[in-house]
Amino acid sequence: MDEYRIAERIKELYRAKQIHQDKYVLLNDNRIIPITLYKNFYKQNPSINDQVIGSVYVDHTDYLFRFEFPMLVHDIDFPLLYLNKIGYIYEPNIPFKNDEWFNTAVLSNLKYFIAAYQFQDRLAIELVDLDVAANNLNIPKIMSSVLGPKLLSENNIIERNDRHEIGYRLISQKLFAGYTWDDAMLIVIEYFDRNERELSKEVFNISQAYQQVFRPYRVVYNTKTWQPVPM
Repeated sequence: MDEYRIAERIKELYRAKQIHQDKYVLLNDNRIIPITLYKNFYKQNPSINDQVIGSVYVDHTDYLFRFEFPMLVHDIDFPLLYLNKIGYIYEPNIPFKNDEWFNTAVLSNLKYFIAAYQFQDRLAIELVDLDVAANNLNIPKIMSSVLGPKLLSENNIIERNDRHEIGYRLISQKLFAGYTWDDAMLIVIEYFDRNERELSKEVFNISQAYQQVFRPYRVVYNTKTWQPVPM
């Protein structure tokens, strides 16, 4: 299933109110199911992991920056998803409240991270290839520096401190026109939601870097007509 069809599928389900503010998984048979339901299916049949090709986040927002730069909201998800894809799991009897994405089994076929945000009468859907984004975010290099020889083992249960260190090093990089992840997000917040228009040059440069890092497939729909609109 290509990016266009995935976006259309999400749009149609959202339009029909079959998906809403929640986290989902995209399966290779075109189903999009809530992550809680997926976990129940997994308990009954662990092989369902082989069908997962995408992680999907759907939300309604009052913040324009989330609509314009949805991937900046998900700094935690990228390292967790990539770790899970390449063979890392967490200890199943130790729950981590904020790690809903991170799984107790490997998702080796995971290809996409997808974010859908509605702002007023617009729905923006962005898809990114997880491998492409991870490489551009230097996640493999960061993992190697943090995990060392442990990286060579298969199906590691990764320690929480290691995951936190990987996340910290990720957001500390100045990948967005010379800004760290948090600084870039603060600038776009100030520009779009606090009307600090003197930051237009910085936002333009961050936008260019954002495109280079994430390489997103993006489509925006009018939620009154459900037709794509120019971006």
